[in-house]
Amino acid sequence: MAKQRFGQHFLIDLSVANREVGYAKLTKDDIVLEIGPGQGIITRLLAQKAKQVIAIEIDQRLVDKLKTTLPENVTLISGDALSVDFQLLPQFTKIVSNLPFKISSPITFKFLESSFSKAILIYQKDFAERLVSIPGKKEYSRLTVSVSYKAHCRVLEEVSRSCFSPEPKVDSSIVELTPRKKPMFDVENEQFFFEFTKQLFNHRRKKIRYTIKTLYGNLEQLPYLDQRVETLTPEQIGKLSDILWYLK
Repeated sequence: MAKQRFGQHFLIDLSVANREVGYAKLTKDDIVLEIGPGQGIITRLLAQKAKQVIAIEIDQRLVDKLKTTLPENVTLISGDALSVDFQLLPQFTKIVSNLPFKISSPITFKFLESSFSKAILIYQKDFAERLVSIPGKKEYSRLTVSVSYKAHCRVLEEVSRSCFSPEPKVDSSIVELTPRKKPMFDVENEQFFFEFTKQLFNHRRKKIRYTIKTLYGNLEQLPYLDQRVETLTPEQIGKLSDILWYLK
C-alpha cells in the first residue's frame, strides 16, 4: 500500500515503463540513478539494460521487499534522496525515475548540481508544463528560468493517471532533461541570480520597478522597469540581475 506522506503513486503500466527506459538509450556502460523505485517495475528494466542501477527508496517496507527480489547489479539504498550525498555514490551517467510528486522541485535542482548526460523523469503534467514554458505563458515561472539556465528540457509524452496506483488526481508527463555543457548565459553571481529570480516571481503580477524598489530602493535607470517578470526571457532576467549585482 502506498503511503500518502511519501507522495507515492506506483507506475503499474509496463508499456509506459518500457518506453521511459527506452528514451534513456542505455548501454552496458551506463550507471543509472533511480529515485523511488517503489515496486521495482522500472528498476528491473533498467537492470537489464545498464551496467549498474543505484536505487534510493525512502520507504523501508519497500526496501525490505525489493532487496530480496532485485537483480545483483542493483544497489538499493534506504534513505531520503534529498538527504543522500550524491557525491558519495558511484558516478552515475543517467537518471531514470518516476519521481514522488512532492519532491519534484528540490530533487530536480539537486540533479542539476550533479554530473550526468541525460535524465528521463516522470513528473506531474502541470510541473512538466512549467519546465518547458515560454515568456508570456501562465506556466512560465521561476522553475522555468532556473532549470532552463542549466538544462535543456522537452516533454516526450503524456501519461494518463490511470497508469498509476493509487491513481493520482492529475495526469503525468515523461520529460527529458539534458544538462547544458555550460549555462545558457553568463551571470556575475549565480546565487544572486537565483534569489533575484525568486523575488521577481513572488510578485509576478507587479511591474518590476515596484519589486526592485521594495528590495533595493528607487533605481530608475534600469531596463524593463515597466514590464512584469513573466514577459522577460531568462537572459533578460540575467542581465537585470547583473546590473543589480554591481549596484548593490
